[in-house]
Amino acid sequence: MMKEFAEYQARELPLIESCLRSRVEALSPYVRPTAQHVLDAGGKRLRPLLTILTARALGHAGDDVYPLACSLELLHSATLLHDDILDGAELRRGKPAAHVAFGSTHTILAGDALLALANTMVAAYGRPELTACLSDAILATVTGEIQEIAHIRDIGLGYDGYMEIITGKTACLIQSACQAGAILAGAGEEQVKAAGDFGLNLGVAFQLVDDVLDYASPSAVTGKPKGADIREGKLTLPLIFYIDQLPPGQKERFTKALKENILPDDETESAVAAVVAGGHAERTRDMAADYLLKARDCLDCFPDSPEKRLLLAALEGMARREK
Repeated sequence: MMKEFAEYQARELPLIESCLRSRVEALSPYVRPTAQHVLDAGGKRLRPLLTILTARALGHAGDDVYPLACSLELLHSATLLHDDILDGAELRRGKPAAHVAFGSTHTILAGDALLALANTMVAAYGRPELTACLSDAILATVTGEIQEIAHIRDIGLGYDGYMEIITGKTACLIQSACQAGAILAGAGEEQVKAAGDFGLNLGVAFQLVDDVLDYASPSAVTGKPKGADIREGKLTLPLIFYIDQLPPGQKERFTKALKENILPDDETESAVAAVVAGGHAERTRDMAADYLLKARDCLDCFPDSPEKRLLLAALEGMARREK
């Protein structure tokens, strides 16, 4: 089924890109270059694909799904513009981040413009439940990002706090992408909830694997320096697992240096290698696989269809992805 999903993705991507391009080209010339920069960086377009597949799986055949699907991608793109500034990231998928190319002030405002554009596109449907769905996603995403900032270099952040952060900053937007497709299709309450639960579990798994890639995947593949999360002081799950098993003396030294941002480069590189060698990255991947199984179960109430099978295919291999 992975081949079928790739074929479906190849068919849909030109339509998604055309919709995104037409909306961005209509923006003010003061905003357009920055917006186009983040979209040109590419990406899987996972969120719009999920909106389209969920709507189709529940019987919606109209082309009016594309602006809705693309509104989720524009919202995601806005968060990327803001994220890179907050993280001090110089690269986005191997290319200069927008704030490096255009300046932070310009990029923040361009991100705000994309948020407004996404809201305008959804409001055009005249369905309050769709507007609420997108608004909930924005609120959850922003809250998750603020929580993450509040816990930078917080060595007391444990599993529960970490899961709350990634649910907000990543999973809730994917949840809304699936819910929006179900709402557009006119699905009942049970199926709308199931679609959201599918997206939520998929989103948690996606972020778990993303946090593994910072340790286990080459920079040439991820487009960012290996170990960037440690350098930025982010306590992601592989690092939390690593710290938990350190002997008391070593744990105290390491966490003190991490908290005070005085961890030498060689120790950072050693910690990155130790996270992988100690099985902490693999343990995190295993947890992602558990969430993907939960996501699979969420679609039991969907009717059988090619699109349902493609949604299930989207789960295949995600826990093992390398980029």
